[in-house]
Amino acid sequence: MSTAAAKRSPMFWVPSLYLAQGLPFFAVNLIAQQMLISMEVPNALMTRCLGVLSIAWGIKWLWSPFLELAPSKKSIVVTFQLIGCGGLALVAFALHLPIFLVVCIAALGLVSLASATHDIASDGLYIASLDKKQQAAYAGWQGAFFNVARYISAGGLMVLADAMEKSQGVVSAWSTIFAVLSGAMLVIGLYNAWALPGTRNVVSSDKSTADVGRTLWHVIQEFLRKPGVWLAIAFIILFRASEGQVQTIGPIFLRAARDVGGLGLSTGEVGWAYGTAGTIAFIAGSIVGGYFAAWLGLKRAMVWLILAMNLPSVAFVFLSTAMPTHFAVIAAALSLEMFGYGFGFVGVILYLMQVVSVGRYQTAHYAIGSGVMGLGMSLFRTISGDIQVALGYQNFFLWGLACAVPVLILARFVPLESKPVEPAAPAQVAEA
Repeated sequence: MSTAAAKRSPMFWVPSLYLAQGLPFFAVNLIAQQMLISMEVPNALMTRCLGVLSIAWGIKWLWSPFLELAPSKKSIVVTFQLIGCGGLALVAFALHLPIFLVVCIAALGLVSLASATHDIASDGLYIASLDKKQQAAYAGWQGAFFNVARYISAGGLMVLADAMEKSQGVVSAWSTIFAVLSGAMLVIGLYNAWALPGTRNVVSSDKSTADVGRTLWHVIQEFLRKPGVWLAIAFIILFRASEGQVQTIGPIFLRAARDVGGLGLSTGEVGWAYGTAGTIAFIAGSIVGGYFAAWLGLKRAMVWLILAMNLPSVAFVFLSTAMPTHFAVIAAALSLEMFGYGFGFVGVILYLMQVVSVGRYQTAHYAIGSGVMGLGMSLFRTISGDIQVALGYQNFFLWGLACAVPVLILARFVPLESKPVEPAAPAQVAEA
């Protein structure tokens, strides 16, 4: 690491690092959906595409150990920021093609892979470059700038897209939005090439790809030997069954015309609702949920956290039944949705941290557990469109409420406290 970079305050690079983590994530998981709605892609096809695009975050743990073979964490971070920039630029270009959907999904797939890999490297750089006191001191800046990316994406860019849709047309509007995102990633990537500390990976000289592969396999075996692991996997997947489907179909319902059962909101109105009050409600729910779980303990708090996780379904059952026309009422319901999402999400995170990941390979097993959660989300996003088409909007949101029942039942049987696991035959393996 250069002397200048080593002495540079983390405030020079922590905000830009986590802004770069958030922008491509929300580009794929939030902005892309709004673009596809405006491009009038059918609901079932749209949700299948969105489900496939989210797989990368569910399987990123498979290649995370191999990133340690690179010379430095900084090189990985900057490289994948620039790859994300290229993918976003390709989306902007593809929108003008006759086969725009195929090329857009391929480009967004590249962005999702780059973003998922960047997540691993950026968190690793943060941990390796800061001592424990600094990690705690700057943790708030991590979350703050990741949520700045949410605010920019769900708020500012969607409001801008709405104005441009009306003045320039849908294709030109969204092409510009993705060009802006690409430009932002380019600027951040070039800045981070200067600002980031050049923390080198610590890899023994005789470590090879085969060694890393063997370590990964041993970690997976140890994970699958945990007591009650299959019940835990089912619990993790089902925990977000309702929220995963409702979070996918909800924005489509908001934009759909009233004559087909939607609320008929504009892109800008959805942006104002989610990007302002919704973002604030999500952050508030996350903070309050953390304190609530700390107060009661995970075992006593879990049922309440599961119920909160299903407030999005309650909010959309109300919206699809009452069909309000006042924007303030709609925004209030969406704020309830986002508060419940933030509050309840604490439950699955704490379950992964305090139950699933406990043991010899805590970091790696947390990554596997969160990957299982991500794959479950991908599954539910993929099938949600077909279910909605079959049921209609109102019945679909009632179905979302029903999806809470299995996880509530499982919560009575799944261990909510960690159990020790006997190690496998001794092996000279390092933490993955």
